Amino acid sequence: MTAQVACRRVYEDTSPQDGTRVLVDRVWPRGMRKEDARLDEWLRDVAPSTELRRWYGHEPDRFAEFRRRYLAELRDPGHREAAAHLRDLAARARLTLLTATKDVEHSQAAVLAEWLTGRGRSVDG
Repeated sequence: MTAQVACRRVYEDTSPQDGTRVLVDRVWPRGMRKEDARLDEWLRDVAPSTELRRWYGHEPDRFAEFRRRYLAELRDPGHREAAAHLRDLAARARLTLLTATKDVEHSQAAVLAEWLTGRGRSVDG
């Protein structure tokens, strides 16, 4: 069975179809109070490193290289445990990956959703 994973902005209203809601940003979303986020988890250790995030700068023309580097980071010991936990969550129920990024399609949430649903390269490979 393929995991059901969606990506949304953390600022959007919740939906009954969200399932488990996990924030996958390293930095807390600007202007959002923690009690208003309606999260099940904040999994900051699965987010890209600060260095990679700064290099990328949400430039869509850098996305392919960002994706490649980010998938490589997920194999690193600092990310591996969080990535495995995220995979376990996706195996149990519908999962919504949340990000503050305006361009969700070119975000780490999109890369993670692709990886979790089997459309991306394996973190182990």
